[in-house]
Amino acid sequence: MDRFAELKTFCTVAASGGFSSAARQLGLATSSVTRVIDALEARLGVALLNRSTRSVTLTEAGLGYLDDALRILDQLEAADDAVSEHGDEVKGVLRVAAPPTFASLYIAPMLPDLRVRHPRLVLDLRLSNEVVNLADESIDVAIRMGGIDPEARLVARRLAAHQRVLCASPTYLKRHGAPCLPADLADHDCLQFSFTDNRRSWRLRKRDGIDAVVEEIPIRGVVQADNADVLRQAAVAGLGVAMLAHWLVHADLRAGRLVRVMEEYEVNPGPMDVAMHAVYQENRRGSQKIRAFVELLAEHLGRAGIPDA
Repeated sequence: MDRFAELKTFCTVAASGGFSSAARQLGLATSSVTRVIDALEARLGVALLNRSTRSVTLTEAGLGYLDDALRILDQLEAADDAVSEHGDEVKGVLRVAAPPTFASLYIAPMLPDLRVRHPRLVLDLRLSNEVVNLADESIDVAIRMGGIDPEARLVARRLAAHQRVLCASPTYLKRHGAPCLPADLADHDCLQFSFTDNRRSWRLRKRDGIDAVVEEIPIRGVVQADNADVLRQAAVAGLGVAMLAHWLVHADLRAGRLVRVMEEYEVNPGPMDVAMHAVYQENRRGSQKIRAFVELLAEHLGRAGIPDA
């Protein structure tokens, strides 16, 4: 068995917490993954995983082995990238993590262009709204919305603004009128994103105001969801006022399906100064694959009219 394949299989099982989920990620049968781990433990003479009917966890020896295995795999990836830099062609597998709605709107349409420019690049998309650990999940580059944790020690390439806007359908505004001040939102149906901390408020700040303060406004409504595109569709259907990313609704705004309200206010559920970034580990700075993907994505965002402001 290839030792590096062993390490990758072990790390995938450890990250996913199970043999079946690891097998799906690796494109293998669950029995094949189990045999690899059994053979690895037999060769080392130590148990790396605690198995139960519900989950798989790391033993004390497994925790130490995982750290070393991840470091070795990272070094191998960096070595591959360094060698690839000497070639003229972008090639190999690029694992990208991205939010599903963003990927559908902006990554999927650029795939034909990516194929033409880099025919030997294999793209492996992992779509989730969860913030994944790049090292644990063997992700090369991730698309993230919002602020970047400086403690994460990641390289962050800003792609575009992550400006949110308040909007509603013309039908809704005809029935209920348009809010003008933050306090007016109390009289409207507000389409609420389901945050994990059960937040039920929006934060607004007067744009270009001198020493403008952030107002936190409690909101109410009959629809809430943990998927922004569902809220977008609800807003288009006339069910209320939504606070959504400009990159998600800009086509609806242009077509008149949605109308911006309270444009003189900046709005956000959390920090005001956020953006869309492509992030990757520091040891991948020289990756030709990452650079090619990120540059093409930035180009397509610009073509789509997504501002970096």
